[in-house]
Amino acid sequence: MVPKCGYIRKAVAMATRPDHAATVEIELHGLPGGADAFEKAARYCYGANFEISARNAAPLLCAAAFLDMQPADGGLARRVEEFLAQAGLRTLPNAIAVLRSCEGPLLVAAEELGVARRAADAVALRICNEVLFPTRSPPEWWASELAALSPASFHRVFAALRCRRAGPEVLVAAATAYAELLLADGKASDHRALLESVVAVLPSADDAPLPAAFLCRLLHDAVTSEASAKTCRDLELRLAAVLDQATAGDLLALALDGAGERVINTESLRRVVAAFVERESGAGRNRRASLSGAASLSGAAALGAGALQKVAKMVDEVAAEIATDESLPISKFVGVAGAVPKDARATHDCLYRAVDIYLKAHPELDEIEREKVCSVMDTLKLSYTARIHASQNKRLPLQAVLSALYYDQLKLRSAGVGHDDEDSDARSEAGSARMQAKADAALARENEALRSELARMRAHLSSGVQQSKGSGSRTAATATVPGKKASFFGSMSRTLSRLNPFRAGGGWSKDTSSIRDSRGGAMNVVKPKRRRSSIS
Repeated sequence: MVPKCGYIRKAVAMATRPDHAATVEIELHGLPGGADAFEKAARYCYGANFEISARNAAPLLCAAAFLDMQPADGGLARRVEEFLAQAGLRTLPNAIAVLRSCEGPLLVAAEELGVARRAADAVALRICNEVLFPTRSPPEWWASELAALSPASFHRVFAALRCRRAGPEVLVAAATAYAELLLADGKASDHRALLESVVAVLPSADDAPLPAAFLCRLLHDAVTSEASAKTCRDLELRLAAVLDQATAGDLLALALDGAGERVINTESLRRVVAAFVERESGAGRNRRASLSGAASLSGAAALGAGALQKVAKMVDEVAAEIATDESLPISKFVGVAGAVPKDARATHDCLYRAVDIYLKAHPELDEIEREKVCSVMDTLKLSYTARIHASQNKRLPLQAVLSALYYDQLKLRSAGVGHDDEDSDARSEAGSARMQAKADAALARENEALRSELARMRAHLSSGVQQSKGSGSRTAATATVPGKKASFFGSMSRTLSRLNPFRAGGGWSKDTSSIRDSRGGAMNVVKPKRRRSSIS
């Protein structure tokens, strides 16, 4: 091998000096490709036949460089280069095999010789050709071939695709297929490390925004496998950037466990929604600062509001689904449902449905806990049908019911004040009939509320009378009858005063100073006529 290997020739020359021993020992521990590459190099030196393939081409090229096999005819390195040009890098499977052989201990030598870079560029070129001129079916068969690569090699291929100006759809298909196939084949022992490596080489949102459904699955996988906080945060920010493209099913899959039975991951969902809201708020401020003109400004505002309303509806649907979990704490439900600001919703009907489902699934809650659950919604933004339902919903706290009733009554009074100044359509017979129907409905609800309170006070009074009869004499009981009658009406008056939702400091009180009549002035509330309503 001395005539064809400069490395061995130098070692023998050093051994033939008088001050050296006669035995020649050559250290080959650092030979790229190991024993297999050295065997094929020796075969070449002795003129024996051997096979060059896509799997051993890179190790042979690195071994030839290490052994300094550079004779006048090119030697082993020339034969390997001819193979790479004619077959090794001409097809996608062979190019991937060459790139894969550069991984591991051979990587440093392969990078010095440029073999890894050439193989990655060949893979990117073949992918671009397949996208333009498919040679197999299905057209994206090439995506599954990438699963054989390590994350570092895939990163080289992705960088080569960007250099060749590959379209976003190609980048997205490559990234999603690689991540899904690689993680599906990963073993449980190294799944966490593999997941973190895959996330680290994913394309940025500017290069190729990944699908929201894919990111939800990837984030769920990261949480269940207890990946690092950096990996989870990276996925949360990626998902927040495309959250308006997700569906309620995608977000629900993120919150539930693998079997889809228990709620285990509400914190990640809350952080994703909060990041989206913050992103939309910042984008809205930038649009208002950069755009001029009423038409452009209104169009940009409508676009941002539409995305926020879509996400709000998805969050309400997810909250309604997770509300059925009996083990879900109030804080987690409120955290998810309240992640979107109240004013981002045109109506709170869907949110009211989620609140009602949670209260129904948790009947043991006291009044304060129910008020905390209801704090995520605004009863003044319920539709007329939802307010009718809320006014008769016994699961809601009393303050929420009274707030809904007060809003209906306030609208009726406001409509009565501005009735003379409304246009002809509002003064029509149909409009008067609708207002009368609303007035009748409001009065019926007030009567029902008073009837319920009266029954409650009667029950309380009856229990008090029985206790006094058991402890006092008949004469003393007879003497206190008039006083009891007066005490009943006084107690009922004090109770209704405590239930007033409009007193200062009330949890559900609403400031109505900004409500104005149709003439633009402050609303003059007409003192309603005194009515005598019989309560049966």
